[in-house]
Order: sequence, then C-alpha cells, then structure tokens
Amino acid sequence: MSESERPPTEQGATTASGVPSADTGPGIRMGTATGRFVLLTAVLGSGMAMLDSTVVNVALPHIGADLGADLAVLQWTVNAYMLTLAGLILLGGSLGDRFGRRRVFVVGVVWFALASLLCGIAPNAGVLIAARALQGVGGALLTPGSLALLQSVFRPDDRAAAVGAWSGLGGVASAIGPFVGGWLVDGPGWRWVFLINLPVAAVCVPVALRHVPETRDPTARGRFDAAGAALGALALALVTYALIAAPDRGASPWVIGPAVAGVLLGALFVYVEGRLAEPMLPPSIFAIRTFSAVNAVTVCVYAAFSGFFFLSVLQLQIVVGWSALAAGTALLPTTVLMLLLSSRAGRFGQAVGPRLPLTAGPLLCAAGMLLMTRAGAGAVYWRDVLPALVVLGLGMTLLVAPLTATVLASVDVGRAGLASGINNAAARAAGLVAVAALPLLAGMGPEAYRDPGAFGSAFRRAMAWCAGSLVVGAVLAWTTIREPRRGGCHPECDYHCGVTAPPLDPGENGSRRPSKPGAEAGPEPGPGSGPGAGPQSPRNPG
Repeated sequence: MSESERPPTEQGATTASGVPSADTGPGIRMGTATGRFVLLTAVLGSGMAMLDSTVVNVALPHIGADLGADLAVLQWTVNAYMLTLAGLILLGGSLGDRFGRRRVFVVGVVWFALASLLCGIAPNAGVLIAARALQGVGGALLTPGSLALLQSVFRPDDRAAAVGAWSGLGGVASAIGPFVGGWLVDGPGWRWVFLINLPVAAVCVPVALRHVPETRDPTARGRFDAAGAALGALALALVTYALIAAPDRGASPWVIGPAVAGVLLGALFVYVEGRLAEPMLPPSIFAIRTFSAVNAVTVCVYAAFSGFFFLSVLQLQIVVGWSALAAGTALLPTTVLMLLLSSRAGRFGQAVGPRLPLTAGPLLCAAGMLLMTRAGAGAVYWRDVLPALVVLGLGMTLLVAPLTATVLASVDVGRAGLASGINNAAARAAGLVAVAALPLLAGMGPEAYRDPGAFGSAFRRAMAWCAGSLVVGAVLAWTTIREPRRGGCHPECDYHCGVTAPPLDPGENGSRRPSKPGAEAGPEPGPGSGPGAGPQSPRNPG
C-alpha cells in the first residue's frame, strides 16, 4: 500500500494523540483515488454554496408572486442568508481548526441541505426568510472548510494543483448558476432552486466520511469569540432591518430605533474585539495601511456588485419582460469572462502592481453598470444588454485577482487565512447593506417590482448609485495603495467567478488563526514576504 493511500493516522507526521500534524497533514497525493475523492468533496460542498448564491436572485420575481410578497420580502430572501454567513464565516474557520475540518465541513453540508429543504417547502415568506438565515449558518461552516480541506490534506507540492482544480470547477458552478436557476424556475418551479441542493449533499457527505482524512490544528486553543460573532451579526441585522423597513414606515420609531441600536452594537463590537486576547476580528490588523486600504476598496466594489446582481435580474424580468431562463442566461458573460481571464489578470497585477488594476477595474465596472441603464422595455440583448455585461465582466476580471493577492501580500504568511477571511466577510457585509439600502436610495416602494414603469426608473437611479460606489473605490485605490506588491500567484484566484465576495485563502495548512496571540500588530512584510513569496510556499506554483 502506498503512503498516499494509507489510513489518515499512518500518513505524514502525527501528534502524540494521533492527530495529523498541522505542518504536514496526511500527505495525500493529487493523482491518487483518495486525492480525487477529497477534491470531489470540496468541489461539491463549495459548489453547492456558490450555485445557491447565483440562482436565488433569478427566482425572486416568482417567489414574490407565489407568496404574495412585497419588495422587502425579496430583500430579506437574499439578506437573511448573507447576514448569518457574513457574521459567522470567521468563526466557522476556527471551529474547523479546533474540532476537525472534515467534521465541521460535513456538519455544514448537512445543515445547508436541511435548511435548503425547509426553503423548498416554505409555506410562507416568514418561514422562507428563517430558512435562508439557517442556510447562511451552514454556509459559514462549509465555505471556509472546503478550501481548508485541500490545504490541510494534500502534500505541499500538490496543493497548488488541487486548489487550481477546485477553483476552476467552482468557477464553472458559478458560471452556470444563473442558467440553471432560470431553467428550474421556468420548469419545475422556484422551490427547486433550493431542493437541488439535496442530491448534491447526498453525494458529498458519504464521500467525505469515507474518503477524506480528518485534520485539525493541534495548537488551536483558547476561547471562541462567540460574543464578537453575535454582536457583529446583531449590529448588521438591526441596520439592515432599518434600511429595508424605511421605504414603508418612514422615519418612525420602528426604523430609527433599530438603526441607532445597530450603530451602538457595532461600536460595542469594536470595543469588545479590542479587549479580547484572541478576537475573531483583531482591530490591530487594520493598523497595516495596505490591508485597510484594500478592504475599503473591497467594501465599495462588492456593495456595487451585490446591488447590481440583485436588481438586474429583476429589471430583465419585470421591465424587459424576459423569462427567468432568458434573464439568467443573459448574465453569463460576466462569469464566463472571469472564468477565462482571471489567471491572466492575476499575472498582469503581478507585473504592474495592484494600483492600476484596482483603479481601472472599478471604473470599467462603473461604465458597465451605467450602460446597463439601456436595458429597458423593448431592449435588444446584443445591443442594450451584452455590451454592458462585457464591460462589467472585464472590469471584474481585472479587479478580483489583484485585490485578493494584495490583501494576502499585505500580511505575513501566518495571517493569510485571517486576512482573507476578514476581506471575504467585509465584502459580504457590504453586499448585505447594499441590497438593503439601494431600494431606499433609489426610491423603490414596497410594491415597486409589480410596476414595470416605476421599477425601471428606480433601477436607473440605483445603477447611478452603484457606479458612484465603484468610482469611490477607484479613487481610494489610486490615492491609498502605493506599494507595487508582486507576490506569488494564488491558485484560488485563477478561476474565481463569485460575484458576492472575493475568494477565501485558508492560510498555511488551513489555519485561520494568527501564529500567536498579539501578532496582528506586526509591521508589513517586505517585498519578499507574504504568501507565495518563497519556493517553500504551497501556494506558489513555481
């Protein structure tokens, strides 16, 4: 029996308790049967979450019509998921380190599938929104776990290939998501957008339990930052509620009260995180200038992306009059361009530094969103929609890989997972607030999506807000990002097609913790440091 096929406890170095070492992992080879099963498990789990993030928007008009719901319910259908996912995703990575990455991943897949079943049979809007929030909890467990499995299980010289294959196959799932969603909505109905997750989970879980070795970080200790996670999620929930309720209730105590409470809880969250020995979100990491600057750019651009993809599928169905399948298929050019060109954009970012792509990318995206205002009644796809999506897709392609690479290069290797997780959570929180705020800013009333004329006018105003957010991001990038980092390629960026958040990087061997408490305040690394800087890095393809 070869080493790559031995049981987990026989592979690689182990601790005294028989737990695989955090430094070497079980040492699975990419080309073995076990390696293929591990890759399949990670792709199925993350693909389930990626697919769900793109197919639900296509179903929103049908959900509203079937459940007799207003625009606020459609917003909560998207935001309930993003709320729990953004609030708990950092905690999910730490749980995997402590209790076992396979175990937490499997729990996340099962949780996600059961919540999907509840979404699919929801008798009313309240149950659907609650089930979506539960889906986000499952997503927070499985999303960081899928990539951490690869980094902790495969041998160092196989990790780049495994992550590259994972990101490519995951990119395909994101790309076909709108098409699949439209086909399901126009065919068996919107409930199958959620029920399709059940057979995927039914394959993923047995494969994971039978073939994926268990790994954990034997150095993980201390308390979980449950208080920080709860405070952050509550603050986001209250602010989101106020923004969604404002068009219907106006400046009433039911709006002002939650808004003020959310801001106060946010301030308390920052205070609590600053006093903990091992916080979920160490404030000291924001003392790194480049890290803070790139996260500010991330908030601006991903707020615009989430607002755009939330409203554009509604515009194409409500105002243009296309079917769900046509509307979903119409959005394919953005993700296909990212799938095909992301690796080239990453190499371009390495050659010229991050400042140019992080400035030009948002400006291209802003131009694409303004072009999308041509998609009104009687729009012709090749003339009014396709040019906007091509420009938008080129901008996103130019932006995403350098953005993630710059975040990772701004901190030392031991904190790459933490930095990536914060960046991912910031993008999701920005999208959450954008989906809540855009209808208010654009003047969309609760029944706006039932009136094509009113919705079309509000959509054009919303695109102007999205473009403005992107221009702010471009200005921030140009004025604050100075150092032309040229870190190594990150395979998880090569085929990333997610439109709601940047790709996650789990750090060395999947660890999402800093190397030691209090290490977050260290100086920025020099040009030769950062992920992928040395030949020993598993993320450096060579």
